[in-house]
Amino acid sequence: MSDATQAIAPKILLVEDDRNFGDVLRSFLEVHDYDVTLATDGLAGFEAYRKGKWDVCIFDVMMPRLSGFELAKKVRESDKDTPIIFLTAKAMKEDILNGFEIGADDYITKPFNSEELLARMNVILRRSAAPPDPKEEQTEFEFGQFHFNFPLRILTHTDAEGEKNKEKLSPKEAQLLRLFAINKNDILSRNEALTKIWGEDNYFTARSMDVFVTKLRKYVKPDENIEIVNIHGNGFQLLIRGEGSEA
Repeated sequence: MSDATQAIAPKILLVEDDRNFGDVLRSFLEVHDYDVTLATDGLAGFEAYRKGKWDVCIFDVMMPRLSGFELAKKVRESDKDTPIIFLTAKAMKEDILNGFEIGADDYITKPFNSEELLARMNVILRRSAAPPDPKEEQTEFEFGQFHFNFPLRILTHTDAEGEKNKEKLSPKEAQLLRLFAINKNDILSRNEALTKIWGEDNYFTARSMDVFVTKLRKYVKPDENIEIVNIHGNGFQLLIRGEGSEA
């Protein structure tokens, strides 16, 4: 790649303990103008992560010294933003859901077509760089006892005594809460939320969304007049008692 291309190439951290497979995948991504750093075990991957700033992290799950799941947990302790994709031969639903609960953005089972990985990475990068929808320009929201600042991803609860409690949300938590707030007291369809935030509507992205809905329910629980309701067969509703439906 030329120096000009390298300057703008997305930086990818690839952590894969199969050195031959890792080298092949790194070469494939570099041909497609990605700047790839390869680490061959979880601890080496974490050291590489700490030393750089990454556009996407790709972690194999089954690795020595530190598994991909353990590595992702360490990353998510301080970084909720960098997209993480898991690569694994494990296709069990429980493992895939565990990956999403840790904070994965996508999950690909081996063997896979390299073009599929490339397509999924491009979706994630486009979503991160996409300009805001002009129909959804509102960035701050008030509902019940809460104030939500979407750009800062800060949800503030003010109780009856005036005490404030702030929660810093992850990017997906913030995106989902924003859709709920825009559609408060109306139904937010599953398909709309999944396609806007996850990029596709399938079994695993739907289960991932359920994990994030559960987290948001915990955040809004202090206000007894607010509830995120499951509308069977349709989607969800951010129900705010005492307020009428707002289009």
